[in-house]
Amino acid sequence: MTDLLDMPKTDLAVLTTRNAIVSDTTIEKILELQNPDGSWGEEERFYLDKYHGSVWNLLVLAELGADPQDPRVCRACEFILTHSQDPEGFGFAVEQGAKTRTGLSRTVIPCLTGNMVYSLIKLGYLHNARVQKAIQWILEYQQADDGVIGAMRNPVIDRLSTCFGKHSCHMGVAKALKALAAIPEANRTKEISAKIDQLTEYFLIHRIYKKSHDLSQISKPGWLHFGFPLMYQTDVLELLEIFAELHIKDPRLDEAIDLIEQKRNADGVWLMENSYNGKMLVNIEKKDAPSKWITLRALRVLKEYRPKIKI
Repeated sequence: MTDLLDMPKTDLAVLTTRNAIVSDTTIEKILELQNPDGSWGEEERFYLDKYHGSVWNLLVLAELGADPQDPRVCRACEFILTHSQDPEGFGFAVEQGAKTRTGLSRTVIPCLTGNMVYSLIKLGYLHNARVQKAIQWILEYQQADDGVIGAMRNPVIDRLSTCFGKHSCHMGVAKALKALAAIPEANRTKEISAKIDQLTEYFLIHRIYKKSHDLSQISKPGWLHFGFPLMYQTDVLELLEIFAELHIKDPRLDEAIDLIEQKRNADGVWLMENSYNGKMLVNIEKKDAPSKWITLRALRVLKEYRPKIKI
């Protein structure tokens, strides 16, 4: 309604539909399985229990548009901030300390930090001091190196050599960009905008999905198969949706946009080609079948970049 039909967010039909999300069966099923403390499953396996653990369910709730005012959603956010966030560096860790039960600093990783910052922003925590510190972690530590060896700036980056190192991990860059793009434009500082520029340029030199040093080769073939949700992975559609949200126009996006347009079937919709169904607590749509989620996201992209195409 708002993204494709340009209806104002104050429209009665929009408000009614927005309120209906609260009773969405997928969201409700996830929340029904929540522990009293806001976690899912074994508390300490909030990340390692893929894809049943707490971080994954928080991410799915954010993607589905769960109500930030729901006390169960708030408990989930507080649980992640308490048990996954490193209280000193403020990135998000895959394990908690045995004694402190807070994020273990040596297990902080960029893709998780990006995903949790994105989720917390979407679920109403943008102005929370702990989330603001996590945003600063992204600004200070997230790299966008493209195979050129440079001096490590500090021990944190040196420790995360598998995520940064000679060539930054695509997923870390993608999720950091997704998190920063979720910050409303009015709330972006100059530092945030500069980091967005750095991270978007990283994907532009890759034409989104190619090898930057040999554009005739596809870097990540799996990115050509669209899915939702994507957990720590990404794909061409998710990245282009971020670029569309940021209103970035660049001819280096053209081939990726063409790919999205070409995947539209004769009925005018897109298929779910990649799925975590069977791995998550609740299935979302069906693999290899028409997908409302993929279609919505594809139409958002085409409206921004191919406005003459009938949506």
